[in-house]
Amino acid sequence: MEAVATAPRARKTRKVPDYLVYETMDGVPIYRKGYKAVLNNSKTLQDIMGSSTLQSEVHMYLNSLLFRHFGTEKYAIYSNEAGLHIARGNNLAGDIFVYDAAVMRGDKIGKLYADVPPLLAFEIDIEADLEAMTEMGYISRKIEKLLHFGVQKVFWISTEARRVLVAETGSDWRTISWDKDIEIVPGLTMNIPEHLQKRGVELG
Repeated sequence: MEAVATAPRARKTRKVPDYLVYETMDGVPIYRKGYKAVLNNSKTLQDIMGSSTLQSEVHMYLNSLLFRHFGTEKYAIYSNEAGLHIARGNNLAGDIFVYDAAVMRGDKIGKLYADVPPLLAFEIDIEADLEAMTEMGYISRKIEKLLHFGVQKVFWISTEARRVLVAETGSDWRTISWDKDIEIVPGLTMNIPEHLQKRGVELG
């Protein structure tokens, strides 16, 4: 009896829960780093959402600089993965966003993502899973979207490379060793290793 050929069954793709989506770019979800470990139950969501103590220290340092310089009357400083809706299918997360309070008015504050551009954006390392793109591809794509939306200046800090990528509208992007005094705005600079040294942090 002649065997009847059958088409292979399509493999079922497990749906990734929304809580594992970190950002959306051009309608495509970008998942949190470590999301597969949550799917196979080797880690919990809390395991992959936390920052290292070094990342947290850098975050604290930047926040303290920004709050001291800008205050809270004329500016709004958002952190803790602040959400930003820049267009349909494009929802980004930011480590720190600095807004002009005249733009981030009371009627803009609610349960949805912000839909107005911050003046400044800061990223510390990468929290996204990058199996579908390169690290630099992801960084460049996100920065371009932020600048096109109206962000004036983006700082991307790499605690591993110990460098800061600075991108601003109308200027060439610059990658700077983080042991330099890096201007955030006129009259305000950051120097991460100088702060870490004061805190007694040894990076080796």
